[in-house]
Amino acid sequence: MKESLFYKKLKNNLVNCNLCPRNCIIPNQNFGKCLARKNIDGKLYSLVYGKAVSIALDPIEKKPLFHFLPGQKTISFGTAGCNLHCLHCQNWQISQNSPDIVPFEQTTPKQIIGEAKKNNSKIISYTYNEPTVFYEYALDTMKIAKKEKMRNVVVSNGFINKKPLENWAKFIDATNIDLKGGKKFYQNICSAWPEPILKAIELYHKKKIWLEITSLIVPGHNDNEKDIKEVVKFIKNLSENIPVHFSAFYPTYKMKNIPRTDEKTLLKARNIAIKAGLNYVYAGNILNRETSTTFCPSCKKSLIIRQGFFILENRIKNGKCPYCNEKIAGVWKH
Repeated sequence: MKESLFYKKLKNNLVNCNLCPRNCIIPNQNFGKCLARKNIDGKLYSLVYGKAVSIALDPIEKKPLFHFLPGQKTISFGTAGCNLHCLHCQNWQISQNSPDIVPFEQTTPKQIIGEAKKNNSKIISYTYNEPTVFYEYALDTMKIAKKEKMRNVVVSNGFINKKPLENWAKFIDATNIDLKGGKKFYQNICSAWPEPILKAIELYHKKKIWLEITSLIVPGHNDNEKDIKEVVKFIKNLSENIPVHFSAFYPTYKMKNIPRTDEKTLLKARNIAIKAGLNYVYAGNILNRETSTTFCPSCKKSLIIRQGFFILENRIKNGKCPYCNEKIAGVWKH
């Protein structure tokens, strides 16, 4: 265990966690709603520090990040716990359980970096569950990674308070935020609310951290044109150069009665975003090479051709289109 950052001690051995917008007030010997933090005699502790439940070598495209060091491999890891409780969570076995239930491997931040070196990877990804709930573990790893000239990638739901975000932002190189939908969707499906997430996205963008957005389309819940346009409008107001990944839902966890997202729905969402003026729009979890291809926003030529998460051809030269010299938004060099 490690004492948590961002909490206040209250009377009667209560503590107030200020890491995420839930701001849990936790009685002695009780857990926060993320299940990853516990009040022990008036001090708040992280129960997941050093307890990696999964460590894997992934293509960076799997995060998904399509405009950040394409073709590179990343060491990815996560722990138990999450500060959202999404009914459709694909990693619910680890995210919706406490660390005493989920099998883990005791792994220090230095060992994570060592794993990356062993696999010739220069990118560390904090993912699988919500990195916010293993904040101290992630932060210590990020600091070492920076000293080793490695890149840090956070794959997040964005449900984090401003001060913690600002504190680790100086160590983060890229992030993919899952923007799930509107207020109703967050309330009914995730037991949360979207306002802090929108603010977090804005702050990541303001701090010039490379940002991509994933929007999972769930039939009957956020697949109508109004919901899609709401997401697109928010992103467009930040920048037309933020890549967006519309992703197909498949039945899982507590939403097994909902059908898989139809490919036509994803294509509709993609077309709405393109017509609205977004330059880089993708559709994921479907076998469609065109929807995973990066096109030049100026001359419309194909630049990065992908098969799933793997690159077949990358024609971008020095961050520009080789056909018309248009600058392509992204991070292309380590």
